[in-house]
Amino acid sequence: MHVLVRYFAAAADILGRDEETITFSVPPSLGDLHEQLLKQYGQGIAELLSASAYLVRGVLTRDPTYSISGKVDILPPFAGG
Repeated sequence: MHVLVRYFAAAADILGRDEETITFSVPPSLGDLHEQLLKQYGQGIAELLSASAYLVRGVLTRDPTYSISGKVDILPPFAGG
């Protein structure tokens, strides 16, 4: 199963990309995606991933058991004013 992961703001800056496709052998959960990203990019992004919200099929979630498919947007905290 292929999942398009889109990165925004600090996530895109840190990872040096706006999006990528990640392949899973079984239907993944948000926790599976989190683990895969840590394997791929290292523990240096753990804090960013923990602080981020995830948009999956129009639902904003941080639930690691949430089933993902298709596209996931990783939304780190935005600064602004």
